[in-house]
Amino acid sequence: MTDATTHLWDDTVLPFQLDASDIRGRVARLDGVLEEVLAQHDYPAPIEALVAEMALLTAMIGQTVKLRWKLSLQVRGDGPARLIATDYYAPTEDGRSGRIRAWASFDEDRLAQGPDARPFELIGKGYFAILIDQGPDMEPYQGITPISGGSLSACAETYFAQSEQIATRFALSYGRAQAPGEAERWRAGGVMLQHMPKASPFAASGEGGTGEGGLMTASDVMDADDGENWRRANLLLDTVEAMELIGPTVSPTDLLVRLFHEEGPRVFDPQPVRFGCSCSEDKVRQSLSIYSAKDIGHMTTPEGIVTADCQFCGAHYEFDPATLGFEATDAPS
Repeated sequence: MTDATTHLWDDTVLPFQLDASDIRGRVARLDGVLEEVLAQHDYPAPIEALVAEMALLTAMIGQTVKLRWKLSLQVRGDGPARLIATDYYAPTEDGRSGRIRAWASFDEDRLAQGPDARPFELIGKGYFAILIDQGPDMEPYQGITPISGGSLSACAETYFAQSEQIATRFALSYGRAQAPGEAERWRAGGVMLQHMPKASPFAASGEGGTGEGGLMTASDVMDADDGENWRRANLLLDTVEAMELIGPTVSPTDLLVRLFHEEGPRVFDPQPVRFGCSCSEDKVRQSLSIYSAKDIGHMTTPEGIVTADCQFCGAHYEFDPATLGFEATDAPS
């Protein structure tokens, strides 16, 4: 396989459908995107792992939702990893790239006290949230489920079963890798399966689910016939190997044929994704417009300026305090 073919699928999300099983899915590869996301910050290794997993989930879920604007994933916990936040911006036109950004907040002192903990254990107790913003003229949507299941992908599976009544499965692989003759870089890949929803027996009866803490699982949201198709597809996905997920020598189409050739896989146009941030000077000014002149004074540095840094991309902004807040005396230059 040539080098051009090897990297053809980098930073793409490929939608597919298994016609024999009534299952849809996504195959994602994040390489340059993930490298750019993580290059914005000097995260410790376990925090990098959490951000990588969240970015991969965001790429697949964002491409699944029919968005006009933005999908956000957030994980908040009471452990050393306090917050992991990601955004997916839908393409504005057909053929354009989706954009992803990600950021994490963590307690460095507490992180140092537990260096042997698995990344997911650093979150502690908290919640997993999906937020959909369809633009300024639309009501935003938010769904929240507790942290559970032992991984961020398990949290996402629980969210879809509990909040959307959709059976969902993720198989992910991510980490730093080095191909012959190339520099070490981040590579990530994954497969997402979703069974098209029908009425859930648990939802109809008002009973709880069979998962951790009474949360719903994939088996709670389908009938016996659908359950057989779902179990078969999951058994096939269980055979996937980490190197098949991240490539670079196995293309997503070859992977789908290898895993699901008897299920009638059908692919659609791939969606390119790239790193992208939506911050701007105007948005920072708008966020500061609620503050009084006294508040702005407290934010002003000894050099006589107000500064702001984007948590996602690291962009640095400097302002004349007289141009900020609802009591501004000067117009922006």
